[in-house]
Amino acid sequence: MIPFEATAQWKALRMVVCAAVLCAGPSWSHAAAEVGKPAPLFELSSADGAATALEQLRGQVVYLDFWASWCGPCRQSFPWMAELHRRHAPQGLAVVAVNLDSRMADAQAFLKSVPVPFKIVYDAQGKTPREYAIKAMPTSLLIGRDGRIRLIHAGFRSSDTAALEAAIAQALKEPTP
Repeated sequence: MIPFEATAQWKALRMVVCAAVLCAGPSWSHAAAEVGKPAPLFELSSADGAATALEQLRGQVVYLDFWASWCGPCRQSFPWMAELHRRHAPQGLAVVAVNLDSRMADAQAFLKSVPVPFKIVYDAQGKTPREYAIKAMPTSLLIGRDGRIRLIHAGFRSSDTAALEAAIAQALKEPTP
């Protein structure tokens, strides 16, 4: 059995390493994600190897969430996102969660305890969060049917869900381009 102190130190080290990857930011030649601008395109794979490209989701409203298995607020957000998916997928909402764990097994263990009906894709190298200039976990973006970013939200608190759902409802009312 690993002593508590060693476990806490390991978690702290993992958080520092992940923060360094996330805060490294995009190179100067890439624009970070900004409200009103087109969302940076990406193509990532799920655990079974199926590719998901943001461009394929054009015409849908996308709730894009960056998460990791060690993130406490991520564990809280997943049931809410699952319910969001169940209620709004028929109206054109696609929930896509980008996992940033360096080991897929960590993410899969998380997903066994918190199963979800929406797309999970993996980016262990951290390229996508660098392109989006993600600085906190979780961070979610609401992308309109036209591919433009409508909202960027860092963290997760249940008190934020009403405002997030209002923004999603508004985006779902927009016509398909």
